[in-house]
Amino acid sequence: MKPLSGLDAAFLYLETPATPMHVGSLHLYRVPPRAREGYFEKARRHIESRLHLVPVFTRRIASLPFDLASPMWVEDREVDLDHHIRRIRLPRPGTMAALEATVARLHGELLDRDRPLWMFYVIEGLASGEVAWYSKIHHATLDGAAGVRLAAAILDDSPAGRGIPKPGKRALEKSPGLAELLGAAITKCVDQYGKFFRALPEFTRVVNDGLDAVSSLGAPGKKARRGMPIGPGTSLNVPIDGERAFATASIPLAEVKAIAKRHGAKVNDVVLALVSGAARRYFAARKALPDKPLVAAMPVSLRGEGDSIYSTRATMVLANLATHLEDPKARLEAIRASAGNAKAITVKAKSIIPMDFPSLGAPWLLAAIARAYGYAQGVKAFPPLANLVVSNVPGPQAPLYLAGARMLSWWPVSIVEHGLGLNVTVQSYAGSLDFGFVAAKRAMPDVRKLAAALYDAHEELKKLRG
Repeated sequence: MKPLSGLDAAFLYLETPATPMHVGSLHLYRVPPRAREGYFEKARRHIESRLHLVPVFTRRIASLPFDLASPMWVEDREVDLDHHIRRIRLPRPGTMAALEATVARLHGELLDRDRPLWMFYVIEGLASGEVAWYSKIHHATLDGAAGVRLAAAILDDSPAGRGIPKPGKRALEKSPGLAELLGAAITKCVDQYGKFFRALPEFTRVVNDGLDAVSSLGAPGKKARRGMPIGPGTSLNVPIDGERAFATASIPLAEVKAIAKRHGAKVNDVVLALVSGAARRYFAARKALPDKPLVAAMPVSLRGEGDSIYSTRATMVLANLATHLEDPKARLEAIRASAGNAKAITVKAKSIIPMDFPSLGAPWLLAAIARAYGYAQGVKAFPPLANLVVSNVPGPQAPLYLAGARMLSWWPVSIVEHGLGLNVTVQSYAGSLDFGFVAAKRAMPDVRKLAAALYDAHEELKKLRG
């Protein structure tokens, strides 16, 4: 029995049918033609042989009565692989658009909380011959960095694979009763209150510094009132339902690094500039480009070196996308300055940003906040703090294999929320930057056009001189 951190539990209680809180990824695998016939069964056996390597696969949540406090992780009595690993065939002619639409549909479906919070889908029928693999895992179990560690456990660095020690017999304790769950929750809560109050003065100071830093992200040439929302209203910033749209794009990592080097920027700055250029094109084509710059909410990892815990250890900062600037070089320079300020504040605050907090009553409070936030977006009670989410997750650069098949791509599939109807997450893998564009259909049904605009933005940046 292991308590969820306050941050991990928040993803459970902020979840609604309109806002599922799982993250995922889409991969293409090159399966040798002679192995395609039995690949699904081989892949299933491969995953089964490695369940014991990753606690995410075998633990489920145990909730307290009336949701008095955050739930606990307990070992599942039996993992039903017929439920967790499924096979799908695309209709002919098996296009990439059909694959993306299938992933969008699956990504809008909630995970079953009575089971371990993960699903794998093997998707066959692509005209190009590859086999697709879509995974989704609840954000309460891991973040992007932990997802990379999970992949390292189930994937191999060669087609031949590696020797995996057989699991020992699972020694399952009896399921915890009400008294045990409540006792663990109260003990944890008392400890967290102590940490919370000790950190409060320093946390308040850093928050004030952060408000000063982001106040310059408002209208061009003007300083927004401190602490006020700063993003312009757009079609992205609306209440949403559970329908999703999904698109992919891939850019050579070497070309992005060359752009960054030429302009004294970081790879993440160029990623933000690519998204900015694509968004500018998308909204300009619809005569809906705001005068104020779009603002991105940007997750930042708080993991220390060697931190391998399967949990969420990240915070969110704001970055100015400078979409009001026509000159791409000026946009990149503005983005570099904004992202640098945001990261500096985060580094300063890293030791005191809470990954956990007292949980008694938190489920009620967070569920109420989720409902109220959706309502506030519906009546436009306040302008958005940010317009979209942009996340960049570093990954392995050597090719990886699953049950003998080489993985060709790693497109992330992430979360959208009320008022944040677009999420662009980027994963670096094997010399490529793979972009996953997830949108609420209500906010951006034609997200594939935004993905297409990314390539134009890339060509624009490639032509810039240093």
